Amino acid sequence: MFYPLLFYLLWGCVTIKDHQINEEIRDKEVRLIDDAGNQLGVVSIEQALELAETKKLDLVNVAPTAKPIVCRIMDYGKFKYELMKKEKEARKKQKIINVKEIRMTPSIESHDLNTKANHAKDFLKNGDKVKVSVRFRGRELGHKEIGKVVLDKFVELITDYGQIEKQANMEGRSMVMFIAPKAE
Repeated sequence: MFYPLLFYLLWGCVTIKDHQINEEIRDKEVRLIDDAGNQLGVVSIEQALELAETKKLDLVNVAPTAKPIVCRIMDYGKFKYELMKKEKEARKKQKIINVKEIRMTPSIESHDLNTKANHAKDFLKNGDKVKVSVRFRGRELGHKEIGKVVLDKFVELITDYGQIEKQANMEGRSMVMFIAPKAE
């Protein structure tokens, strides 16, 4: 019976309002700011609603944790539109960085190591981070220094394109290192 509501909440189909507006505000007194940004002091909620109605604007609760709460007279639709525009602009400017993984074994041949390094160079050129892991199996776990040598050779091959972000360390049966693209 509650599953549809849970589904909508999880998938974002039901949005919960950020701000209380007009009659949703339940406090008796509010600190009021008019549409020009001037503080009008602490007034009753009835006076604030009446003032907002005469200006044909909305009374919006902008600081619900303050004592008394702070309400502003504004056009709520325009306010929400401006917030959406700012969010959209911020999403445009952010850079998404992917982490690509390259797996090797301690007994990798030099040609295979060069091929893996070329793949890593391509990833770093595209601005992605690279997670390089050397996986140990069976008795190889007793010779972790060989894995460290393989990672050092790998870093030498890609040193022009990336720099070590996190040094090599053991995570379970793998030795892992993170490489970030060089800053331009």
